[in-house]
Amino acid sequence: MKKVKCFIQHHFNPLHVYCRLRSAGFRPVMAQRVCTLYEKFFYNFLLR
Repeated sequence: MKKVKCFIQHHFNPLHVYCRLRSAGFRPVMAQRVCTLYEKFFYNFLLR
């Protein structure tokens, strides 16, 4: 179970998501806004 949690923490980390959005062609400001909302509404609940 610890491996699963580590995998989720890494791949769903807001910084990791930001990097993937930038790689997909998002502008820096838009990627940052998306990640801020993502962190507030999804990521914090995911790791509880």
